Amino acid sequence: MRDPKSILITGASSGIGEALALAYARPGAHLALTGRAAARLEAVAGACREKGAATAAALIDVTERDAMARWIAERDAAAPLELVIANAGISAGTGRLGETDEQARQIFAVNFDGVLNTVLPALDGFRARRRGQVAILSSLAGFRGIPGAPAYCASKAAVKVWGEALRGHLAPEGIGVTVVCPGFVKSRMTAVNRFPMPLLMEVERAAAIIQRGLARNKARIAFPRRLAAAVWLLAALPPALTDPLLRRLPEKG
Repeated sequence: MRDPKSILITGASSGIGEALALAYARPGAHLALTGRAAARLEAVAGACREKGAATAAALIDVTERDAMARWIAERDAAAPLELVIANAGISAGTGRLGETDEQARQIFAVNFDGVLNTVLPALDGFRARRRGQVAILSSLAGFRGIPGAPAYCASKAAVKVWGEALRGHLAPEGIGVTVVCPGFVKSRMTAVNRFPMPLLMEVERAAAIIQRGLARNKARIAFPRRLAAAVWLLAALPPALTDPLLRRLPEKG
């Protein structure tokens, strides 16, 4: 969708979500933003209002299925949604002992269930109007499991495949679906990493790439291109070749 006016973004209090909110903020736009950090979310909402956008912000955890459904219905009634960006996501430190049981379950609750809790309620309005667009934030980490972040990789792989299938499923109803697979982007999530992050990208540039791709209704937005190509090749090679290499990669602290 080239010029959406009513946009909902989860995880909008920082990182890519914040950058996208600011990128779409302009006079005539209606933004619906969620996040879990009250002060940061209100700061983003205030910045969007200063740019002329009518902005509603709600402190909601995307794992709260009923709360998300109610809020999305309210925002759709106030300004029929045209673009929904399921961006909220988390990672966790692993160390040599690997992810704890609680970390793994929380990662899936936010990164997978949170996407379902965002997208599925929005489809009611889209279907009734026979138009709309969904953007699902996956990751290049969803192309191949990495020993240092098994639950994160798996959760991002799950939403990637779900989004790819959903695109064909919803196309006859006039609804577009795009899967976004970023590499390393400067954010609060990557700021704690203590290992080299190849082709680390500024968040504003990442948001611009995503915005351009969504305007073209691309099936997949994967960037940066060189890292995306390397990850694709890594996933295509036999595990017997790639496992020894991946086991030597540094883990998140």
